[in-house]
Amino acid sequence: MKILLVAATKLEIEPLQQYLTERMYLRKQQQIDVLLTGVGSLATVYALTKEFSRQKPDIAIQVGIAGSFHPLFTPGKIVMIKEEIIGDLGVMHQDTWQSAFDLGLIGEDHHPWKKGKLINPNIELLGKLDHEKVKAITVNRISTEENFINQIKEKFSPIVESMEGAAFHYVCLKEDIPFLQIRSVSNMVGERDKSTWLLKESIDLLNDELIRLLHNLTESY
Repeated sequence: MKILLVAATKLEIEPLQQYLTERMYLRKQQQIDVLLTGVGSLATVYALTKEFSRQKPDIAIQVGIAGSFHPLFTPGKIVMIKEEIIGDLGVMHQDTWQSAFDLGLIGEDHHPWKKGKLINPNIELLGKLDHEKVKAITVNRISTEENFINQIKEKFSPIVESMEGAAFHYVCLKEDIPFLQIRSVSNMVGERDKSTWLLKESIDLLNDELIRLLHNLTESY
């Protein structure tokens, strides 16, 4: 089985890379590759498209940190992303956020969209780890403005946000590749005081879960 592990930055997946280096048998047995895409949707789409044109994995797994909108999903919480929304593709008109779907620029059910969402259909894969399956949004700017945050929460009810998730879902759905997206909450959305973030702790937790997932997949296939 070919597994492609996808992360925006080396920092987010470095503990797993070290683990695989020390246990080459696991990497060879499962044919595990790591793809660092760079930060943001554009870099992610380019890197994935280029990789998939070279070879298609049996499973693609994206990992990374995320900001949380919800008080129950505090830093250190691990979540599985069941659906993605692009949170900042549209226009702020008269202090009201209108998405590209509201504007009629994209058909909300035009493949791979379903009601304006990028939904992971791989229920079995989503069940491989026992964590909450949540909604996420992807943004090209980190959300800091209170008005925008409140409108996004009211309109989409997301639990977490990242800068690459929707791009990953989009390409995998278009290419018909089974996929998972796993995120670890490092901070609350809008909090810019990084002394309150759990960056290292959330990355360590994320990679521990990723190692557990890889062993789980080894037993299943």
